[in-house]
Amino acid sequence: MHTYSVRKVGVVGATGYSGVELVRRLANHPGADLVAAMGSAGSEPRRIPALRQIWDESVVPLDLDRLAALDAVFLAVPDTLAAEVGPALAARGPRVFDLSGAFRLRDKALRNRWYPHSPDPELPVTYGLTERYREELGEARLVACAGCYPTAAILSLQPLVAAGLLEPGIIVDAKSGVSGAGKTPTERTHFSEIHGSMAAYGLFSHRHGAEIEQEVGTDVTFVPHLVPLDRGILETIYARLRPGASAEDVTATLQAAYAGAAFVRLTGADLPEIKHVAHTNFCDIGWRVSPDGRQLVMVACIDNLVKGAAGQAIQNFNVAFGFPEALGLN
Repeated sequence: MHTYSVRKVGVVGATGYSGVELVRRLANHPGADLVAAMGSAGSEPRRIPALRQIWDESVVPLDLDRLAALDAVFLAVPDTLAAEVGPALAARGPRVFDLSGAFRLRDKALRNRWYPHSPDPELPVTYGLTERYREELGEARLVACAGCYPTAAILSLQPLVAAGLLEPGIIVDAKSGVSGAGKTPTERTHFSEIHGSMAAYGLFSHRHGAEIEQEVGTDVTFVPHLVPLDRGILETIYARLRPGASAEDVTATLQAAYAGAAFVRLTGADLPEIKHVAHTNFCDIGWRVSPDGRQLVMVACIDNLVKGAAGQAIQNFNVAFGFPEALGLN
């Protein structure tokens, strides 16, 4: 039987989709003592019916002084609030795992464009995609957990671009369930609007495009779509192989990049589906190359609330504190 050095943790934004997922998993995490689940400042204490007999405490109003005494704080709040409290909390002691996009973009001009409320943080920010920044997480104080759409795209593309296998002109055609839009209802996310329909949005104006390009290292055409599912992301990625690059090179590069990876499953020609990853922290990646050896099509799937949000944050927490990477996630 394993024993772990338990860390005291808190969740802010505990009543949102990602927040509930965090509370559910942290309540049963052998290395985490969930001592605080909070909502916004001034909110009324409330319990979460879905977590009855899993975590029966109340979600209480935001209390920064209480959070400052913890070992780790997870922020599942809008980027405006995360920009305000994330660096301040990290400076006071706890290690902060921010699920918002407030500090994901390193370029100041891009951050000012897409996250205008985000100041220049006074302490270093680590981009929270465990598979790429494992070493940096060990000392990280403020972790900007990767976005849901970018997670699937970066894990698929970054090794291939770094190996010089792809020509310019990559297209990421992405489809997400409605929970990716958050819990606050909008006209677009009402049941009667999305049920039986499907819509593209954010063409050339979605902040996740900049995040994907930052981490992949090349221009990408990113087109997101909203589909009538509660959770899950499927991305179909189109790219041309450079002359001399082969299907075997694609396979070898991906296998080398993710040898031993806890949460990346390479499916090869067996293309993944959302149901294969729902409620898990896995990213499944499949691919095929056209008979002429030039066109690559990849399909990547994640659960946007787990590998795209809460699960990824816990994966980062595990690595940052020296726990087994899959602790509390399988």
